[in-house]
Amino acid sequence: MLRLNEVKLPLDHSEQALTDAVLARLGIGAAALRGFTVFKRSYDARKRSAIVLIYALDVDTSDEAEVLARLKHDAHVMPAPDTGYRFVAGGQQAQGHAGGPRPVVVGTGPCGLFAALILAQMGLRPIILERGKVVRERTVDTFGFWRKRELNPESNVQFGEGGAGTFSDGKLYSQIKDPKHYGRKVLTEFVKAGAPDEIMYVSKPHIGTFRLVKMVEQMRENIIALGGEYRFSSKVVDVEIEGEGEARQVRGVTLAGGERIATDHLVLAIGHSARDTFEMLYERGVYIEAKPFSIGFRVEHPQSLIDACRFGPNAGNKILGAADYKLVHHAANGRSVYSFCMCPGGTVVAAASEPGRMVTNGMSQYSRNERNANSAIVVGITPADYPGHPLAGIALQRQLEEGAFALGGGTYDAPAQLMGDFVRGRASTALGGVLPSLKPGVRMTDLHPSLPAYAIEAMREAFPAFDKQIKGYYREDALLTGVETRTSSPIRIKRREDDLQSLNTRGLFPAGEGAGYAGGILSAAVDGIKVAEAVALSMAAK
Repeated sequence: MLRLNEVKLPLDHSEQALTDAVLARLGIGAAALRGFTVFKRSYDARKRSAIVLIYALDVDTSDEAEVLARLKHDAHVMPAPDTGYRFVAGGQQAQGHAGGPRPVVVGTGPCGLFAALILAQMGLRPIILERGKVVRERTVDTFGFWRKRELNPESNVQFGEGGAGTFSDGKLYSQIKDPKHYGRKVLTEFVKAGAPDEIMYVSKPHIGTFRLVKMVEQMRENIIALGGEYRFSSKVVDVEIEGEGEARQVRGVTLAGGERIATDHLVLAIGHSARDTFEMLYERGVYIEAKPFSIGFRVEHPQSLIDACRFGPNAGNKILGAADYKLVHHAANGRSVYSFCMCPGGTVVAAASEPGRMVTNGMSQYSRNERNANSAIVVGITPADYPGHPLAGIALQRQLEEGAFALGGGTYDAPAQLMGDFVRGRASTALGGVLPSLKPGVRMTDLHPSLPAYAIEAMREAFPAFDKQIKGYYREDALLTGVETRTSSPIRIKRREDDLQSLNTRGLFPAGEGAGYAGGILSAAVDGIKVAEAVALSMAAK
């Protein structure tokens, strides 16, 4: 099989045009072409009136050796890499540990889900603990919060089966290095669970909330069929650690109901909002350090404006879908302002997990057909901005979220302001043409008190600057909603590079976003695979 990259064709090309392009690029006749599949499809929209599709193809030809020899200087023609997944342990290795404690996975977001799946596929029968509810019940609670302002601290946007990614745009792309093609394993398992086949080849695949719900359920059934055991509403309140110094070893966990579960292999895939668990781990002496994260607001524009700016006359094309964007501005005060978690054709959602605190996020369905585009516009901050304690970033998040709750009127309405008013430093009293998508609702105000002065200053400078990148972005009545504080975990539960165990606690495997080793569904799932492999190798060595 050959990999043929950089095959460029017009947006409206015919099916035959792709075959003809393969024959022409490889210099072979139709009889020598056995077939081909699309490995990746992206687009180049720099010329909006002449958007080009760019393909990477896996080609099966009877002339493979001759083609490689003849085109050896063509960097876009090469043997197709093997992207298949191979387990690091299983069979007799798994059976050899059958008498010992089972591995325990805490958390059922993308990281925990894939850690559990890989362990189950290797025959290691994991126990999966989730503080929240099954995904269907969790969805009822989350929509209940949005409609009735009734927050369940253990069942919401952050907590419950599927993790925070369930209520998101469902983005399945990442910039992580992936030499072992773990991302391909993730996409393959998602397709098996009901995701559309296109996620295997489009350049920026996404799924959307409703499809993610069904997929999470299917993957849970698969894990159980392979010997895994799920326990919902099972919050871990303590970790039993035996020994001191280099001899520290996990021996079990205690649940909120008092039950103890013995284990010497504990995967912590707890997500970026498990603040009480972070505090418990710190008290137990697990090594934790502060890390950078970002803070800001959600911004909403009409999706039609973004489509027109990005795609021009091709706006609305089915292949292109709803347009996204990526923006960065380096402010005069030294702060970087950038777009994050952009949701085309989506909605802004209330994402609180603690009473009396307000935080926002964005989500989209697979169709991406809501009227507004939304994105977080955030400012990067570092531990120098919250010095003194490894958990100081959590304290800052809580402070900002409490302030936003008060600015919104103390009812889980989000504080909001028109972009023009924000830049000019005056309070907003009424909406413009951009209507808010967030439920329960918004309260028009002045967002200035909701973030540190350096962040406000940088963002006021950034919005007009963004208009140079997307004409019309600086729109007077574009809507800002506060606050966005959960961009990533404010801590890192540091682990060793060789065996992925905690820096100072054997048997503890920090994983995913909450541990500071991922950002987004795909990278979290990939980290779950890596950690599952590390657990399997450790168990096989015992």
